[in-house]
Amino acid sequence: MTQVVYQSISPSDFFYRNREIAGFSNPSRAIYSAVRELLENSLDACEVQRVPPDIYLRLTELAASETGSNIYMLRIEDNGTGLPSDQIPNCFGKVFYGSKYILKQARGTFGLGGTITILYGQITTHEPVTIVSSIGGDIHEYEMMIDIEHNRPLILGHTVTKNKKAWRGTVVQLQLEGDYSRIKSRLIEYIKQTAMVNPFASITFVDPRGRLFRFERGTEKMPPLPSAVNPHPHGVDVEAFRRFISITKTRNMKTFMIEHFQGVRQTSAEKFLKSADINPKTKPSSLKPEDIVKLVRAARKYSDFKRPDPSCLSPIGEELLETGIRKELKLTEDDFLKVVTRKPSTYLGYPFIVEVAIAYGKSISKQFKGGITIIRFANRIPLLFDESSGVVWKAINRNINWSTYKVFGDTSLVIAVHVCSTKIPYKTVGKEYMADQPEVEREVGNAIRNAARNLRLYISRSIRIAHERRRLDIFGKYLPKIAEFSAKLSDREEQPDIEPLLKAVSASIPEVERKIKEMPTLVGENS
Repeated sequence: MTQVVYQSISPSDFFYRNREIAGFSNPSRAIYSAVRELLENSLDACEVQRVPPDIYLRLTELAASETGSNIYMLRIEDNGTGLPSDQIPNCFGKVFYGSKYILKQARGTFGLGGTITILYGQITTHEPVTIVSSIGGDIHEYEMMIDIEHNRPLILGHTVTKNKKAWRGTVVQLQLEGDYSRIKSRLIEYIKQTAMVNPFASITFVDPRGRLFRFERGTEKMPPLPSAVNPHPHGVDVEAFRRFISITKTRNMKTFMIEHFQGVRQTSAEKFLKSADINPKTKPSSLKPEDIVKLVRAARKYSDFKRPDPSCLSPIGEELLETGIRKELKLTEDDFLKVVTRKPSTYLGYPFIVEVAIAYGKSISKQFKGGITIIRFANRIPLLFDESSGVVWKAINRNINWSTYKVFGDTSLVIAVHVCSTKIPYKTVGKEYMADQPEVEREVGNAIRNAARNLRLYISRSIRIAHERRRLDIFGKYLPKIAEFSAKLSDREEQPDIEPLLKAVSASIPEVERKIKEMPTLVGENS
């Protein structure tokens, strides 16, 4: 009889065995995921420092591997916060260690992206990673690897140098196996969309062929930082509730609800506890497991809590999103662009905000084929894969009758959708598309319809201008002939002056053009 062996594995070991669920499923996706994870960490670090990001990214081909793909050196430099020396090893050498485990909006969800990138590089090349960082004082350089079996860093070298220029930031350099040729277009598109949704960032990318891609910042204005908040009662589960009870210093359940949850005041705490059949004076430590379950279920049904606090969110804002889209899509003043930011809403107790932009015009027709091009963002992260699986695709292609807005199959249109939340409903660890949450779907649809109403008026008036111009062309073509024949029939030597008539028939065109320029503002005020 075969003996069954039972054992546990560390988080590092788990992702070593299942790296595909974190986006490292093949050599080409590995390059994409590595760049993405490190770039997003750099952007976060710069935003915390409140400095416009200056990020340098270089991918260098070193050699061909035995598997048919290549070995690359990936290097990224930023001007962010830097890391304290004692935190560097754990931040880059320990899975599930970082600063993302608080309730506020962040690009990263699981706090493992940078570590998984280093882990993948180690298991494909067995080379150490080099980390250089400073918070303004001495510069610390670590050479390290990950002890996969025990989920801990292995420090191979640590040097300290004087920081004569007061540099602040982080440099990460590692080797990894990948296939740049197959992911090249997607990777460049990802960086372009990142620059679009972060117009205050300057990103430089040097690819393995030595080609330089420079994405200049369009503004130095940055969105406000989100602030950490307590969880909302609608989004709490039994385990979270139990943890709060184990650490609380409050003496009764009324104070407990007010101090540990947002949206709860004295009156609402009393009413809620009464509806849950819990005495407000009860000591939290005296609650039984069945009482905790009862409270959690009652909290999800109770409707008189205040809405979740949106201060934990940091939307891009209409001005910055418009700046980014105009910069990266190279829109002119003659192109249509409408940006809409919805008011905060909630799903399962988590606040979220939807922002939508619709771009249309000659510049769009030159860059994109006929039809709707969807650009998706979640917490300022571009989502490039699995487009048809997400809620955004459904809201655009299934829930909206575009002919109502004078948009047909051959109309070139770009729709950018950004969802920011403390908990993006991703379907996978790879963070490529959002699950079909009804509340999110409704808000995305409403935002698109709001912007599309402006588009409909723009197209209608553009059609009218085109019609007026065609009419003017006809007058301009035939009036001289009519004037010539009229002069001959009346035996006059001089032809009648047709300029006053041409001015009269074309007088409405500037007025129509003026109304079109004013139209988005006027519609926005009335919608």
